[in-house]
Amino acid sequence: QVQLVESGGGLVQPGGSLRLSCAASGLSFSSYVMSWYRQVQGKERERELVATISAAGGATNYATSVKGRFTVSRDNTKSILYLQMNSLKPEDTAVYYCSVDRLGRGYWGPGTQVTVSS
Repeated sequence: QVQLVESGGGLVQPGGSLRLSCAASGLSFSSYVMSWYRQVQGKERERELVATISAAGGATNYATSVKGRFTVSRDNTKSILYLQMNSLKPEDTAVYYCSVDRLGRGYWGPGTQVTVSS
């Protein structure tokens, strides 16, 4: 079955950087658009789309709030999705999830916590 596992989260000071990874298995990774979402604690019904990348990696889209600071990429040879996050702000604090929509069903990883605080 499809499995997504995020890693790379942690505590970072404002202005710092982190790189998140999402290891995918159980699907033909290079055939699917992949996305990063985030969810702020206490807002369980609000999961914000952060970034999306096309199957081949040639096209990306970002939320306005992260544009110019975050970069989504993928390694289709390793089935790994990345999110490079620079110039982090306290408002970026959230659980970050990778996601894929396969045959009309959405799949999510367990998430990785990112905390931006001094």
